[in-house]
Amino acid sequence: MKRSYSGAASGKGAVYAWDGNKSVGSGRMEILDTSAPSKIVIKLDFFTPFEGHNTAEFTMLPQGDATNVTTNVTWLMHGPSPFMGKIMHVFINMDRMVGKDFEIGLANLKKITER
Repeated sequence: MKRSYSGAASGKGAVYAWDGNKSVGSGRMEILDTSAPSKIVIKLDFFTPFEGHNTAEFTMLPQGDATNVTTNVTWLMHGPSPFMGKIMHVFINMDRMVGKDFEIGLANLKKITER
């Protein structure tokens, strides 16, 4: 898989792009907004194997007191659903299809933050 980075070095305007085989496809992510430390908004474009244009949002909400702080992370993705996408949703359970990837991503984020 080929990966590239462009735009800002970090934060708003930072871009990550990938181009891989049929399992990975190709796409691009750009940070649109950051409200440190509580929110990150990312423009997510998939080009292959299926085209899609979405917005991903990570919202972090600290909870607890000074001696026992935890952070709840909400990860959501939204965007338009063209006609072909609506037909696919009739036959394919999208939560089952991508839900495991969200769970893996959140578990990886948890591991990194607990180091």
